[in-house]
Amino acid sequence: MNKVLIVAEHAGGRLNPSTSKCVTCARGIPDAEITVLVLADDGAAVATEAAAIEGVARVVRVDNPANAHPLAAVLAPQVAALAGEASHVMGPSTTFGRDLMPRVAALLRSPQLSDVMQVEAANRFRRPVYAGNAVVTVEVPAGRQVVCTVRVASFAEAGAAGSPAPVETASPSVATPGHTRFVSVSAASGDRPDLQTAARVVSGGRALGSAEKFAMIYRLADKLGAAVGASRAAVDAGYAPNELQVGQTGKIIAPGLYVAVGISGAIQHVTGIKDAQTIVAINKDPEAPIFEIADYGLVGDLFTILPELEALL
Repeated sequence: MNKVLIVAEHAGGRLNPSTSKCVTCARGIPDAEITVLVLADDGAAVATEAAAIEGVARVVRVDNPANAHPLAAVLAPQVAALAGEASHVMGPSTTFGRDLMPRVAALLRSPQLSDVMQVEAANRFRRPVYAGNAVVTVEVPAGRQVVCTVRVASFAEAGAAGSPAPVETASPSVATPGHTRFVSVSAASGDRPDLQTAARVVSGGRALGSAEKFAMIYRLADKLGAAVGASRAAVDAGYAPNELQVGQTGKIIAPGLYVAVGISGAIQHVTGIKDAQTIVAINKDPEAPIFEIADYGLVGDLFTILPELEALL
């Protein structure tokens, strides 16, 4: 039996879909017994959501006022304290997981495996390298605890369980560090879907020319009920905030529909969208690399095409 511990990502009392995708990954491990760990100040609602995921054997809930904000320095000692019997400790390869899991690995004195995209065996996994241009197979020595982050773009969400898994409570005896404290959080607000988990995404590139004209991307996204993304060039030019960057140095996403507007298709950007189900590219350059991966392409002036698309929606 392989005991898999998944650290749940959540915000605002809701479970992030990345956790469900980690469950899908974990189910690929032979004889996996999956436990989801919910660390919060009051994790009742999140634990209930986690218990309803197909494949979850149990949920462990740790309520602690110190867990009100997901600080890696605070959460990591608690995860390590509860991971003693686990053969695998997993977290999503999101901002949350990338911050937390290296600390967990260090506390457990285990090597960390990043961006797992496929499970081949209990100790053998596949992950992308070189901006996604190659995939390597990594084997963890037999008997070693596996600590990893899961490339959530490579896995679908798990289904709903027929009956909920049991929820247990735990109170690990660990001292929370005093050198790290929550000050504030600055995040984009609004009713648009979260970029990392959205089913539809509209992204703009440097070809838009200014932050004012980038507003066209927001309008089209709102018409489609989509999240908004941006290329690194658009972010560097100040057209869009950093949290909207898609690509190797931004967010790796896998929406059902990805619309790339005025984006040339540099390999660093393509790395972040190659798992999208359908890619639509709009660019005036018929030789733009983005058309090599696009399912549908529109060659023309985006300032003419976007208003026409909006009028049809």
